[in-house]
Amino acid sequence: MTSFGDLMGPQPVRLPGDEEAESELLNHADPEQVAARYPAASIAWAALAERALDNEQFVTAYAFARTGYHRGLDQLRRHGWKGFGPVPWSHEGNQGFLRAVGALARAAKGIGEDEENARCLDLLEDCDPRAAQELGLG
Repeated sequence: MTSFGDLMGPQPVRLPGDEEAESELLNHADPEQVAARYPAASIAWAALAERALDNEQFVTAYAFARTGYHRGLDQLRRHGWKGFGPVPWSHEGNQGFLRAVGALARAAKGIGEDEENARCLDLLEDCDPRAAQELGLG
């Protein structure tokens, strides 16, 4: 049984994370510089998107979040994810991707792209029902 209660479902994916990028962000490095140094790190793009959202720059946030989302999808696929199955919020290495998806949902809502907002919220729910709540979207 997976930790999400599905006997037949795939095992949860636990990404290794981007330790260097995460460390720099925790030490208050500029997310733009972190993204430039670690362009594959979803966490850096999520931080950029969240900063843009804080300033109500929805189009900019959308672009940053979309980049983080795609970088996260690449990493998930390399770790066996087939487009469905658990991606637990509780595992820190997954939080960059999940934060990017959450930021994409917020940015999409900010520009009136309701279908994209709904798709992102559905993806968060599919990955881990706790994620949307942790991101203030639930």
